[in-house]
Amino acid sequence: MTLTLYYAPLTCALVPYVTLTEAGADFDVQNVNSRSGQLKTPEFLALNPKHKVPVLLIDGEPLTENIAIQIWIARQFPHARLLPEDPRLEIKAISLMAWFASTIHPHLTPNARPENYCDLPGSGDSVKRVANKMLFEDLAIADGLLAGREFFFDHFTAPDAYFFWCFRRALSFGLDLSRFTNCAAHFEHMQQRPSVKKVLAHEKQVQDAFARAA
Repeated sequence: MTLTLYYAPLTCALVPYVTLTEAGADFDVQNVNSRSGQLKTPEFLALNPKHKVPVLLIDGEPLTENIAIQIWIARQFPHARLLPEDPRLEIKAISLMAWFASTIHPHLTPNARPENYCDLPGSGDSVKRVANKMLFEDLAIADGLLAGREFFFDHFTAPDAYFFWCFRRALSFGLDLSRFTNCAAHFEHMQQRPSVKKVLAHEKQVQDAFARAA
């Protein structure tokens, strides 16, 4: 089986990079510059007409959308325990990732591209303010789920990788997240995992290479 992950720095393609690494999978990484228009080239659109990452190429067949990718990795590498073994908890883990993908992730995006949500001149700050109000409500819920815990379940699972990206992305916008102490503790704990260290080191190398080529 041949696996290739299409990855772009800062994006949620970090999530399958972490879980594939946790699983001990043998995979290649194809770096994509999401800020140069590379996601809209004919070559990339042939893989994913939705022009976004991650894309996991499995023996030449593209799989898109993070939740589907996480479920596939968990099923392909069961020894990694990327989803809880108890079917009841497994469904809860998938539900949690669906919440990250359908709610938290969209509440993050206006900080990066407010113009995609309102084209009125000078509306950017208002768009961010409304989105961040909803984002903070989301993080308050996550903070409660993480109270007294290192992970969302009894051990590391794919939702931990996804939430790590969400919280890291929020931090990258300079938001004051100090009230979410449990989320912050989870973030710090995740940064110590070898898989996360590997991805972040790769990200820096790719960002430096893109900067030199600009």
